[in-house]
Amino acid sequence: MKTKITVMISSLILLAVVANAQAGFQHRTVEERVQVVQQKFDSAFKLDKSKLADVDSVFANYYRGQEKLREEMMSGGGQPDFQAMREKMQPLMDERDKKLQDIITADQFKTWKEAIEPSLRPRRQNNGNNR
Repeated sequence: MKTKITVMISSLILLAVVANAQAGFQHRTVEERVQVVQQKFDSAFKLDKSKLADVDSVFANYYRGQEKLREEMMSGGGQPDFQAMREKMQPLMDERDKKLQDIITADQFKTWKEAIEPSLRPRRQNNGNNR
């Protein structure tokens, strides 16, 4: 009896893991994305509440701008050109970085650019399809 229950629970867990893996990239809300950034900044820099709130504001504005541009580019139907999207988003990234430099130290900004920012980029799975 215990074996059957163990097998059943194991099967359910395996099914849940497989279903989650097949779901692929889940688009997060602005608030969820800001929360991830806040956790990374808080653990890396131990900012006071005021500076952390400023960082939250910078990223909320950045992610809202990103969403707006993405919606505009997707409204034409089809898949937008990645390079064109990147070029349109570059001013948003520049503005975000300029505001961050006013909040955090130069060393912290260097850590942001070299370690934290790359960790926030979604990982793309390569299923053998090189496009």
